[in-house]
Amino acid sequence: MTLEHQTILPAARRMKDLEKLLTRPFKYIVILDTHIGQLQPLVQLAKSHGKQPLLHADLIGGLRNDEDAAEYLCQVIKPAGIISTRAGVITKTKQNGILAIQRLFMLDTNALEKSYALVQKTEPDYIEVLPGVIPHMIKEVKERTGIPVIAGGLVRTVEEVEEAVRAGAVAVTSSRKELWQHFENDER
Repeated sequence: MTLEHQTILPAARRMKDLEKLLTRPFKYIVILDTHIGQLQPLVQLAKSHGKQPLLHADLIGGLRNDEDAAEYLCQVIKPAGIISTRAGVITKTKQNGILAIQRLFMLDTNALEKSYALVQKTEPDYIEVLPGVIPHMIKEVKERTGIPVIAGGLVRTVEEVEEAVRAGAVAVTSSRKELWQHFENDER
């Protein structure tokens, strides 16, 4: 699987947002802020509309974010991919052959160095860096890890999306509907 052909990875926080995405041309979509009881029907709904849902494991209510939860998500829910800050979740996701996206928060130099060590251990398919509005850091993370980077967090304008892509991001995660609209037919 490759995300490189889609500039925006639209992230749905509510059912109403997910319903809107089902009629849009995006192949990959991100499901945020859900509950364990809603997962299977939401993923099945997305797949029935030709979507490849990416689940943010850290934001699933009622599900402990650990290796057992990752195994459950991979074996029972079967999303196209899982996003998490947790090394064990990323490792288990990769073992199950599902797209693994390691989310990193760039808080300061110490956190960034720890993140590099974590990425070296987990070897995710993609790294999502937050905040995604620091182009030189997107470039650094990509160069230092050799892993494709997704930008996310605080990206609010078309110009910021374009800057992130120019800096080396393969895509930008966003829950901003105006960005979905702007980039919905932007297949690279």
